[in-house]
Amino acid sequence: MIRNKKLLTRRIHRYLGLFIGIQFLGWTVSGLYFSWNDIDSVHGDHLRVQPAAISPNVITVSPSVAIGKLSQKQSIDSIHSVNLIRLLDRTVYQLAYFSGEVGDRAHHHVHYALADATTGEVRGALTKEEGIAVAKEQVTARAKVSDVSYLEKVNGHHEYREKPLPAWAITFSDPDCTVYVSAELGTFQSIRHNQWRTFDFLWMFHTMDYAGRDNFNNWLLKTLSVLSLFTVLSGFVLYTTSSSTLRKIFTEWLRFR
Repeated sequence: MIRNKKLLTRRIHRYLGLFIGIQFLGWTVSGLYFSWNDIDSVHGDHLRVQPAAISPNVITVSPSVAIGKLSQKQSIDSIHSVNLIRLLDRTVYQLAYFSGEVGDRAHHHVHYALADATTGEVRGALTKEEGIAVAKEQVTARAKVSDVSYLEKVNGHHEYREKPLPAWAITFSDPDCTVYVSAELGTFQSIRHNQWRTFDFLWMFHTMDYAGRDNFNNWLLKTLSVLSLFTVLSGFVLYTTSSSTLRKIFTEWLRFR
């Protein structure tokens, strides 16, 4: 009976180890990469410069003026937020609002608009030239643009996933990176480079979310975590039942009881 239990435990440990060994390798390699890389460098902070802030002497009209002009062009149900931002050499109101949509979606989708803060006039989304200029403000000097694209839709694996769309993607050859600028918000959103892309790829193995990469509550991860626990426990049981040293200690302990 004991021999059969040992054999069963050994087989469970062997096949579990074989089944989840690749994922163990993925967790280990990704964990090593995460621990050996500075997260600020992964985020691209070393490639960025801090653009100028808004002067305290700025003269603006009331946000209500901009909201009033926007309501003449768009159906506004309610205001979500109003932010004063610097857009290149101008101060701009970033208006977030809910439109007069009917149904459950009325207060789930936020719309955005930009308005000149000195006049209240509503302006359009960022042009290609403005998107490039905003991106250049965010990276180190002498940045060379190699490609520009306009994103209206991305999939779950895109490096700009779960961020405001549409957006301008400005790729630089020096430094080698891509800067994403929201066309409707008029602001920098993220910077991506090869170190981040490697981190993101390994992050997918770490979370086991092979559909979107960022879901820690997926069932594949939960299942493999439980199987990993059984693998470790079966290893402990196998060592305990196979160790002659432990058997001697246990036998001596029984003798002196």
